[in-house]
Parts: sequence; structure tokens; C-alpha cells
Amino acid sequence: MNKNEFATAFATLAGTPGPFPWQWELYKRFVAGDIPASCNLPTGLGKTSVIHVWLLALSVNNKLPRRLVYVVNRRTVVDQTTNEVENLRERLPDVPEVEAALWALCSTRPEKPDPKKDRPLAISTLRGQFADNREWSADPSRPAVICGTVDMIGSRLLFSGYGCGFKTRPLHAGFLGQDALIVHDEAHLEPAFQELLVEIEKEQQRCKDFRPLRVVELTATSRADGPPPFTLSDEDYKDETVQRRVGAKKALHLQPNKDEKKLADEIADLALKHKESGSAILVFVRKVDDVDKVTKKLPKGLFEQLTGTLRGLERDDLVKKPIFQRFLPPSNRNTTAAPQPGTVYLVCTSAGEVGVNISADHLVCDLSTFESMAQRFGRVNRFGERTDTEIHVVHPREADFDGENTIDVRRMRTLTLLLQLNGQGSPAALGMLDPKARQEAFAPTPTILPVSDILFDAWALTTIRAKLPGRPPVEPYLHGLAEWQPPEAHVAWREEVGCITGALLTQYPPQDLLEDYPLKPHELLRDNSGRVFDRLKKLKADAGTPVWVVDDDDSVRVTTLGELIDAGKEAIERRTVLLPPGAGGLANGMLDATSTSADDVADRWFADELRTRHRRIRVWDDDTVPSGMRRIRKAIDIKPDAEEAEEEETGTRFWYWFELSSGGDGDGSKNTTGAVLWQVHTDDVVKNTAAIVEKLGLGDLVKAFEIAAKCHDLGKRRKVFQTVLGNRAYPAVTLAKSGQKGGRIAETYRHEFGSLIDTANPDLAPGFAGLSEDLKAFVLHVIATHHGRGRPHFPEPEAFDPERPDADAKTVAREVPRRFAQLQRKYGRWGLAYLESLLRAADYAASAKPSAFVTEGVK
Repeated sequence: MNKNEFATAFATLAGTPGPFPWQWELYKRFVAGDIPASCNLPTGLGKTSVIHVWLLALSVNNKLPRRLVYVVNRRTVVDQTTNEVENLRERLPDVPEVEAALWALCSTRPEKPDPKKDRPLAISTLRGQFADNREWSADPSRPAVICGTVDMIGSRLLFSGYGCGFKTRPLHAGFLGQDALIVHDEAHLEPAFQELLVEIEKEQQRCKDFRPLRVVELTATSRADGPPPFTLSDEDYKDETVQRRVGAKKALHLQPNKDEKKLADEIADLALKHKESGSAILVFVRKVDDVDKVTKKLPKGLFEQLTGTLRGLERDDLVKKPIFQRFLPPSNRNTTAAPQPGTVYLVCTSAGEVGVNISADHLVCDLSTFESMAQRFGRVNRFGERTDTEIHVVHPREADFDGENTIDVRRMRTLTLLLQLNGQGSPAALGMLDPKARQEAFAPTPTILPVSDILFDAWALTTIRAKLPGRPPVEPYLHGLAEWQPPEAHVAWREEVGCITGALLTQYPPQDLLEDYPLKPHELLRDNSGRVFDRLKKLKADAGTPVWVVDDDDSVRVTTLGELIDAGKEAIERRTVLLPPGAGGLANGMLDATSTSADDVADRWFADELRTRHRRIRVWDDDTVPSGMRRIRKAIDIKPDAEEAEEEETGTRFWYWFELSSGGDGDGSKNTTGAVLWQVHTDDVVKNTAAIVEKLGLGDLVKAFEIAAKCHDLGKRRKVFQTVLGNRAYPAVTLAKSGQKGGRIAETYRHEFGSLIDTANPDLAPGFAGLSEDLKAFVLHVIATHHGRGRPHFPEPEAFDPERPDADAKTVAREVPRRFAQLQRKYGRWGLAYLESLLRAADYAASAKPSAFVTEGVK
């Protein structure tokens, strides 16, 4: 692709007049496989277009990583990268040669792709229509863009995915940690995570991982020392658009705070000076409490709040509101929501500093550290279209700074730098400041915890769900330890907390329920744990109200509200508090102790932009189930003794949980929308696996994958498993999937363990005996792990086969951990997780779309 061809393709995909010179230079480096470790680019010049550049480069060099993982700061409230990626995908048919090249990389493609919906690019994003879907992992050969926060991506990279069950953690670690380009946006805001990425990259190189990840630090204000980063060239600075944005007029006014206790009032008064201007006024404050104080002085109906403490659902809705639309560039606005005219205000905490492509007319704020101030300045007159923009910074008087406070010292240094700007707040002016002085005014670098091969080994043991000595929580390794940042807690509301009580907790363990129906970002709100604890103490709910506390390892402690309060705020630090909706505590998406109501929004996870198609849903008794859904667990009977009562109890009793056949959370191991024969499913998996490994070019592993696919479900051909499926026609008919009417018997026998035993039988596993010992071990490991066990073992209650000799079962069980360790040394931790997950992806795809259903013979 020459320069003119690139310019045309880029402009079409990005919806812009054309690329900047730096985008062409980066494209050439990508095509050559020379991926820079750091890109230092000024704000307002389209840093996220790295995604477009990568995709165009991938279309001509298929050796580049298939997945781009775009990581944003955890404070990000509105994930507008999603919007840009959606637009990119929609425009792919307008560049047919690029689309064709990307389709050629995919193992699955429709015979006649629908130009309205079929694309060779998968998307999984922070929230919204593509939130946490399975599209990106269903076909590992398909190009994909995955966007998430440091917590979401980082925890998954370390085999500890928040909101992921133990079964899917290796898949996420493998597909994010191999054949992937991780782009860390605003990396200077998360130095601990950036250091972690570098260490993972080094560890993968040391261990010769199968397809090591690549890392790009993306920032306008880098903290890092090292080789010069990729940045703008002289050609860029000659560009008229670059000149306008980098030199955008922003008149900077520094105003001492007259009364520390009235900081919010002074900020509000400055904002109100623009009330007759008809402008979009942006307000930044450091404290959530100050947001409340400022908004109380603003005209009702003319402001919105943007804080990190909003529940995810309300965060999603915020961007569609008319006031917020005023702050968006026209290309990012919602076509169904007209921007509100007149003067409007957006009042933010640091949540509005990152990941938000907003551009206000004027800015009023308090004083923060330098990197934070640079982010704030970048959110006003972002595109250099105004000449009258004003920035007002209300700062403490010199005597009011606390010289012993680490953050105050950095704020003092920031003020010194701002005074040197001589009233100019443009990116060019900020860039002229001394780099060393800028870094010294950044928020202090947190204590970065060192990682080691021992820690990586411990985190990779995903089958072990209980706490392990030497396996610490991953959160401190993602963010570091900072004494000036208090620990946080999450809160959500679920019906099951109030329904599953007493003896039902033994029959339906909360950890298993949350494994089947994980907490999603739209359900959660996050805040300082001290503030959360204070709100919980003041709830009007009874002290006996049931509460579930979810730990970082997904274990669940069942307690009561009263006991939780008695335990102190340490009991909720870095944990999630699950309340029944009846406990109240939610108002306008915020934790509010005065509210007596709250809603369970777990089912409000949709597969379409109009929110009409649920990805998952829970229904009671005979309620209607949307089409295309499959059961994900046996029915929950909340009144198990009702039939024995002298008088039948009234009201709801059976709770059924469903998810979409594709795009949900489950692995489809038992249920589909209809019954599927064992041979049909096996043939489907063999076909899918062959297509994937062909597109990925796996060499001598191709034959091993073929045999693994043929043998992976041999253990389902047992009476005990067919009974679990509710198959009364066995042995005349052998099923792989039960359809909607699966049996109510819990599965304790693991079919993949039975498959390990049967694979050693030449009559059942033709071709296996002819493999080398290394490939035999690989086949057995891939079979063992295709539903999350075998890393490193099968728990003792599952290491049995009722239809095979006990001695065989014991031998097989002993070999599993030895084989896991052997193969992890050979392929690397992330490399092995990646390879084993290829069969899982093929199996999942076959479960989501069986080639045929049973039409008769099964009752």
C-alpha cells in the first residue's frame, strides 16, 4: 500500500479528510514489524487512530498481532474509543481490498457476507453493545479490537479476570497475552501497569512464548526514561490542522483561593460568569463532595455530573444526554439526541480527564498535579476552533499548601510551572516547559511491586479456586501501592442475595451462582471504601438484611448488613458488596443512604444498540423466554419443600437462567437451544478446529489438534452423563447437548476426565498412538483443559470415572499436573493458555451454532 492508497483508505475508515504525517510514518513501521515501544503524541491529534493504522498494516502484513488490546485508565467513565472502533468497522466495506484481506485471515466467514452486519473485525469493549462479549474469542484467527480498563485487561492477563469464572480465565489470558498488541493509553497515569506490561513482555521473551505480545505506551506526557519515543516530525508541525490544535488559543487565568472552605463556591461563581454566553462550560474538581457543592449553585436542568462513582448503567446513559452531547465533536454525537442549546455545564472529577473526547468552550477548575492539569487543558478548545477560550484555575495561596503532604508538594510544583506559561494553556505552551520539571510535578509514582516467575506460575494455576499461599491478589500489581489513594470498594444489587438464603445457600453456593451469572461493569458502582462504608452504615435497611461480600478471588462471604458494619470498613476494602434491591441505597446511579430503593440490572446486558435483545435473562416459572436463548444452569427451586406442604404455597418458585446461544458467558457444555447428537457436535468441533489452525499456521500441531478435537468429548458417551442431559433414549441415541430441557441432576462426573481415559484406547482414538510423546502430552492437556480443569489438576471429587477402572482414573489424575508443568515450560504460560484455548474456541463455536439438531428419537 503506497502513500496515496494509505491516505485514501485511512480517510475512509476514520471519516476524516486524511491522515497526519505521523500516521503514515507509524503505518510504515508497523508494516515492517518495527512496533515502537512508546508513542508520545500531543492531545487532540487522534492517538486512538493507532487502531486504524494497525488494521491497515495487518491487511498487508499478516504476521502482525491479530488482536489489538486498547487499555484505558480505570477512571475512564465514557469509553469513546468504542464509538471510533464501531465506526471503523461499519466503514470496512467502503475499502473492499482491505476488507477482503482481513476476511482472508478468518477461519470462519459467511458464504455471502451481509454488507449490513458481517465484518472481518471483532469488537469487545468496555461497555455498551459490545461489552464483554465472546465475539473476539470465538475465532482466534479473526482480527479483533478489545478495549478495557487496566483492571479488566490487567486482571485477565494475570489469569485472574474480574468477573470471569475460573473456566474462562486461561482463555482470556491466552488470547490477550499472545498474538496481541497492547496499546496502553495515557500510560503515565498508570505507571505500575506499564511496568507490569514490560515485565510480562520480557518474561515471554525469556520463556520463548508461542506468540509473544507486543506493548505500545501511548501518552502525551510520558514518565518513562529510555529510547526516544515515536513522536511528531517536522512534517507534522507544517500541517495546518496540527498547528491549529497544538497552538489552540486558551487564555490561562490563575486565581488564588480566598477561603479554603469555600473553594467549591468560588469555582461555581467563576463558572456562572459564563451563564449568558451560550457556551459549554467544563468544571473540574478533585473531590466528589465538591461536585455536589458546585452543582447546587448551578441552574437546575443545565448541568450534568461526570464522576467515577456512577453505576455503569447510568454512565452508559450519560453520553446520550443532550447536555453531554454539547461537549462532543459533531462526528461523535448521537444522531437521536439533539445537543441542548444555550449555556450548559459539565461538572467532573478526574473521571472526565481521561478517555473522553470532549471539547468545552471554557474551563474552570481547582489545582491538581501536572499530568492531571494537562489532561484538563486538553478537554477545552481541543480542536483549536475558538479564539476566546478561557481557563480559570483556582489554586491555594502559598501559605495554604501543606509542605508535608506528598500531593500538595506536587501541586505547588505544578503551580510554579503554570505561572511560567504566561497566560497560555495550549499544548504547544505546555510542551515548552522543562521535561524534568514536568515529571517532578506529576503525582508521585506509586510503589511498584516486583513480579517474578514464581508469581506468574501461581497465578496460572486457575483450577485452584481457593486462596493459595504465595498467590496474592493482582490488584496491587496493576496499580501499585499509593498511600495518598485510599482503597476502593464496589457495590451492586442482585435479587439472588435476597432469594437464596438459609439452607438454599448450601444447595446453590453464591460463588457458583456468580460464576454462571457474573457481575458486569454496568451493574457496578465504585467509590472510596470509606465513603461506601459510611453510606452503608446509614442505610435504612434492617440489620438482618442479607449481604454477599465478593473477594478478589471471587470467593463469597455471606453475612448481614449489621455484621458487615460491625466488621469495620476494612471488611469491604477492594471487595464488592452485593445487596438485595430491597436494601435500597441507589439514587440517580449513585450510592445514596437516604434512598430506600434500588434495582437489579443484571439482565440489562444487550446484544443490540436499541437494547431489545438480551444477552442473558432470568425468568420465573412460566414467564416467556426470548427466542435464541439456552439454559445455563439447572433450575433454582427457592421453595424445595412446597410439594410436601399440606397446602401448596403460592407465588414464584422456579428460577430459570438463560443466555444467548452466542455472545453470552457460558461455554455451552451441556445446553443448546435444541438437542445435538454427539457425532454431529464432534464433527462440528473437528471442522472448526481445522479451520482455525489452518489460518494460524500451527505446523506440527495441526495433527495433534485434529485428534484432540475428535476425542475431546469421548467421556460424554457414558450413561451418567447422558442422565445429566436428561437423555432417556440412551444408548440408542447419544447426545452432546441436551437442549432446553436438560436434566436437573448436577454434574459431578467430568466428561473431559473420562475423555482422557478413553483417548488411550486405540479403538476409540485412532491416530493417537502414532503421535510422538510430546504431541500425545499436548493432545491430552488440550482435552483436559477445554472446560477449565487441568490447570494444574482435577479436584479430587471430579477425578473419577464411574464406568472405568478406578486404577485407570488414579493414573490419569496423577499425570495431569505433571503434563501441565511440562507443557508450560515448553510453550510458556501465556503460550500454553493460548494453544489450549484454540480448541475451546472451536468447541464454543460449535455449541453456539450446531450444524444440526435432533428432530426425533429423544424424549
